[in-house]
Amino acid sequence: MSQAVFSHLHKCESSLQEIIFVLYSKNDWQIFDKVAGSYLSYIQKKIEEGPFVTVDAIISVDNKVVLIKRKNPPFGWALPGGFVDYGENLEKAVMREVKEETNLDLKNLKQFHTYSNSQRDPRFHTISTVFIARAKGNLQSGSDAREAKLFSLNELPDKIAFDHRRILKDYIKKMFN
Repeated sequence: MSQAVFSHLHKCESSLQEIIFVLYSKNDWQIFDKVAGSYLSYIQKKIEEGPFVTVDAIISVDNKVVLIKRKNPPFGWALPGGFVDYGENLEKAVMREVKEETNLDLKNLKQFHTYSNSQRDPRFHTISTVFIARAKGNLQSGSDAREAKLFSLNELPDKIAFDHRRILKDYIKKMFN
């Protein structure tokens, strides 16, 4: 249900956004209140445990890069990537996330840079290690990606999530200057 609420908020055009819940019985309200309350408590606890370790990939294909359009907030285009699972190393995490989101298998994986600004993710503090890679396979969206697409480095989309525009600028500067 929380994803439906976030999707609705994203689709609202006005700055005043509101959601009205109609629950037909007191029991329905109590169930909703318990589930929503426990979910919010869980999220608050996780936020306080941060920062979180994440990975992202700059996948180069014929002077273009792969971006995914996010299904979940924060919305917008982003580099493929995500959270590192407990016990997982960074390289395995980026390969897993890229496969889940783009159906691509990474090759020639090289660590590029680590980004740690506490404001880089509007949800909570993340520290992301970015990798540069080539890939093989057929590009198609999956899991958290609404769409996966190749973009020319000089024609990037307007709405890019997180600090990924800065990451791409750093990449362009290092690789082409």
